[in-house]
Amino acid sequence: MDLAKRSRKKASMDGFLTNGRSMFLAYDQGLEHGPSKDFNDKNIDPGYIMDIAIKGRFNAIVFQKGLAEKYYTGKVPLIVKVNGKAGLASGEPISKQNCSVEYALSLGAKAVGYTIYLGSQLEADMFNEFGKIQEQAHEAGIPAIAWIYPRGAVIQNDTAKEIVAYAARTGLELGADAVKIKYTGDSASFSWAVKSAGKAKVYMSGGPKAPTDQDFLNQVQGAIDAGATGLAVGRNVWQHPDPLKISESLKQIIFAKKKKVAEAVLVQS
Repeated sequence: MDLAKRSRKKASMDGFLTNGRSMFLAYDQGLEHGPSKDFNDKNIDPGYIMDIAIKGRFNAIVFQKGLAEKYYTGKVPLIVKVNGKAGLASGEPISKQNCSVEYALSLGAKAVGYTIYLGSQLEADMFNEFGKIQEQAHEAGIPAIAWIYPRGAVIQNDTAKEIVAYAARTGLELGADAVKIKYTGDSASFSWAVKSAGKAKVYMSGGPKAPTDQDFLNQVQGAIDAGATGLAVGRNVWQHPDPLKISESLKQIIFAKKKKVAEAVLVQS
């Protein structure tokens, strides 16, 4: 299509927000990590995850295209990850596109997600690819969300204040409507990342399973206190013995703005 003839529709994260906040259930670990690392007999079934997203009233579920094709039910807004990589190869990380924006739309996607490994020697390839995906998404009127993970030989500490803030700012500069970034470890330093993201919404990455529920809830509380829009969580929910209970506790922190961790923990008892 000729550039001059393109009509740019308004892309907004508003459809994923409840009173300005949101919580996504992410499930792309099967590709990224392999089934033996994260899954058990229950959560290896994408249908089980879809059920958690529905019953837990998540604002979105995040699937790769193959899972969306076979398991998405339409009852929760869908975010399709349009790139990904397996966890077998070594060397500088790169994650390339495996699904078009057009096909993601045909699956029912209300947004697309793309991972960028900031600091990789191959980051320019991902910048370029995400730039095209962001433009295509905006032409279709849907937001583009950037998973931005500092990684590569030059990255010594991927949760350092300045590194996480750089990740957040990169998303804003590249046109992301929202960024998914790691938590720095405390609210004060994470607030600098939120400021660095400007008008791009900030979602804390759920990360690996936390040692205790309270540890994880404290992290989420810190991110929300710092101004984050919400949480994109995977393993800390669907690896939990009771995913719906931990989901309810998370919602108490994210959506009930005056609730603190101590009150949220009571939800599980």
